[in-house]
Amino acid sequence: MATQADVRRIASSFPGAKETPGRFAFEVMNKGKMKGFVWVWMERVNPKKPRVANAGVIAVRVASLVDKDLILASDSKKYFTEPHYAGFPAVLVRLDAVTVADLKPLIADAWRCMAPAGAPKQSREAPGAKRPKAKVSKSARGRRG
Repeated sequence: MATQADVRRIASSFPGAKETPGRFAFEVMNKGKMKGFVWVWMERVNPKKPRVANAGVIAVRVASLVDKDLILASDSKKYFTEPHYAGFPAVLVRLDAVTVADLKPLIADAWRCMAPAGAPKQSREAPGAKRPKAKVSKSARGRRG
């Protein structure tokens, strides 16, 4: 079982990540704007009243709607969505159903989605992540100076 403290620790570990004051949400600056990558789910409890924070669920940005569908299909006990997120690349995550090990790559990918393209390569990865070596074709190796 993961907690908001786990989410805070993981999300805050990325370069440029900031917690939104007064709200459980994390953002990173990109092109002069703060871009959210993890936030508390604001649940519609009563159709005629404002949404309320559900501390047991977070919304996590994903790269695409295809990624969203793959995550949702992987485990319906951990991940879900609602009509408010239809057509938006984010999944809802039940903290009591996931482990910290589940959260780390999910939040890392969310940060990568929103971090600026010009960020240093090491800062666009999860802390401690190993980058796969690029494959270089034989013809490209021969052209090296």
